[in-house]
Amino acid sequence: MVALPFFFMMFAILELGMAFVIDSILENATAETSRLIRTGRAENSNMTAEQFKTSLCGRMSIFQADCDARATIDVRVIPDFSTANPPDPMQSGSFQTTDLGYDDGTAGSTMLIRVWYKQPLVTPFMNEGLSRLKDGSAYLTATAVFRNEPFN
Repeated sequence: MVALPFFFMMFAILELGMAFVIDSILENATAETSRLIRTGRAENSNMTAEQFKTSLCGRMSIFQADCDARATIDVRVIPDFSTANPPDPMQSGSFQTTDLGYDDGTAGSTMLIRVWYKQPLVTPFMNEGLSRLKDGSAYLTATAVFRNEPFN
């Protein structure tokens, strides 16, 4: 009688802990990969969105095997730090990638890099509490905002 709630809570704690670990690794990978844009290495090597994503996934430690299928990126130039209004790909109850893109800017550009990582949830009721989407997955998000260095 006590075993079922106990195992449910233990599994929920483990699943939530896994989400926190993945989120921490995602934040670190986003910060490291964003440095390629900030220093001009991405522009100088004509890096594409797929190459940027591959570089990001290479920094995802033990989660890099699933990263290519689960990660979505959006790299854009914003007018300044205070008036950025990027599109929300999760506003309609499903993840929409149509307004997302890749633009690594030029020297001095103000940049916004957003990365979403789809993490499926299997514990009952966790997907209702953590997911904004109808598919029951949690999308972990990492964001970096900076001004490109004068790399020209």
